[in-house]
Amino acid sequence: MHEQDWLAERFEENRGNLRGVAYRMLGSLNEADDAVQEAWLRLSRSNSAEIENLGGWLTTVVSRVCLDILRSRKSRREDSMETQLSEPAAPPTPAIDPEREAVMADAVGVALLVVLDRLNPAERLAFVLHDLFAVSFEEIGNILGKSTMATRQLASRARRRVQGAPADPEVEVRGKRKLISSFLNALRAGDVPALVAVLDPEFVIHIDKFSTPDGEPRVIHGPETWANQAVVFSKGAKFVQPVWVDGDPGILFAPHGHLTRVLRLTFAGDRIGAIEIIGDPERLKEMDLAVFHE
Repeated sequence: MHEQDWLAERFEENRGNLRGVAYRMLGSLNEADDAVQEAWLRLSRSNSAEIENLGGWLTTVVSRVCLDILRSRKSRREDSMETQLSEPAAPPTPAIDPEREAVMADAVGVALLVVLDRLNPAERLAFVLHDLFAVSFEEIGNILGKSTMATRQLASRARRRVQGAPADPEVEVRGKRKLISSFLNALRAGDVPALVAVLDPEFVIHIDKFSTPDGEPRVIHGPETWANQAVVFSKGAKFVQPVWVDGDPGILFAPHGHLTRVLRLTFAGDRIGAIEIIGDPERLKEMDLAVFHE
């Protein structure tokens, strides 16, 4: 077998894992595939006989490429990942489409993608590689150019930011978690009666100007009124997931992992008493968000 054919076969065996690492690092399937493509180009130029652990070598390369992208996204050259005619062709990758991006985001968890996007590049790499892909701190440190101890601290800091800390006692948190789960299940199913059942009779919702079609803020009173309007958008509810918002339970709307809205919840006993829908980009940037497990 020709050496390039052998390399291509070995590369294909690692493609799925490499794409998983890159997608969690970058939150974009297009950029993830670009990073994987770059790893192939570097592999094809290297002396493969000197590589003892191909999977580890490729993970390191993809991680470094992703780190560069995260550090200079705005100024990244558009042609940095283009394949030149003189380069060997990588195994073909299907074209990216919104549906595939949505499936990938759903599999990873849109809330996790949003929270990961709040980390700095080094924190994100340390958390993704260690906590999600079990790469050792020593190996991650070599990628970052940091000591094992410093890398461990990066991952620990990132983990705290990803997981968050609830402001309420655990007993209250369990009750709110159950309530939010019922709310989301009803919303995703387009079930008006079930949605009304989790809302307080005096329910009110405040919607800022960034979240309305006409750019005017709105206030809606009554659970039935809002529920009938909300279920119209039930198809988009797959991108709605619970999060910690400044330590309190809330909900985010993040198509393909890109944050566009946050819902702040106010509870009235065992029901949801009020919701504030926030789409103001400046307010969204200031929020401390963390993953909330249903």
